[in-house]
Amino acid sequence: MTEQLSWRVEASTLSLQGELDRETLLALWQQRDTVMKQIDTIDVSALDRVDSAGLALLVHLRQMLQQQGKTPLFTGVTDKLLSLINLYNLQQIIVSPADS
Repeated sequence: MTEQLSWRVEASTLSLQGELDRETLLALWQQRDTVMKQIDTIDVSALDRVDSAGLALLVHLRQMLQQQGKTPLFTGVTDKLLSLINLYNLQQIIVSPADS
């Protein structure tokens, strides 16, 4: 059984929790325009699992923020997620405050 993805928006931070993969990302994808309106930071610390489709969604969310004239930051990047970011050579795309 696949764990679900949930999220909440607090101030200008989008916090993701659960699994971000091709099985769970559809709801966030469908609501991305509404969800991303006031976001500057994406907190990924509570994600248990991210696959390549989930990583692609994170890249897309970042692009949406850039199109709004914002410099998006990712917080709570785990070692597992960092390994995936490095595997796809996205270190310059998925930037956390410690990296900047």
